[in-house]
Amino acid sequence: MSQFTWESESVANAEAEPQAMEPEMQGGTLALSRDDFSALEERIVRAVNLVKRERAAHAAAEERAGQAELQLRQQSPLVENLQKEVNSLRAERDQVRQRVDRLLAQLDALEV
Repeated sequence: MSQFTWESESVANAEAEPQAMEPEMQGGTLALSRDDFSALEERIVRAVNLVKRERAAHAAAEERAGQAELQLRQQSPLVENLQKEVNSLRAERDQVRQRVDRLLAQLDALEV
């Protein structure tokens, strides 16, 4: 991480002049005005807050995904049982339909 140093001249000039000074390279250090430093500090704080919010949202999404997977595992046997029951009821319906068709055929034979 680079270090920012405040030189007494830069601070005195920034207080004397209302406009912000441009960062300058002087002897390997970066001189920043108070406004520049405050703006940088704000941006860093916003970035940190954004990262915190995103991490919290990610953790919440992971938790919801885990709960959904648990529910899916719990519901799978129920779904399989219901599918078996539906297949059984369809087979029973087909048998009843065949019996009704035979009875109707017998009634038709009587009326002839």
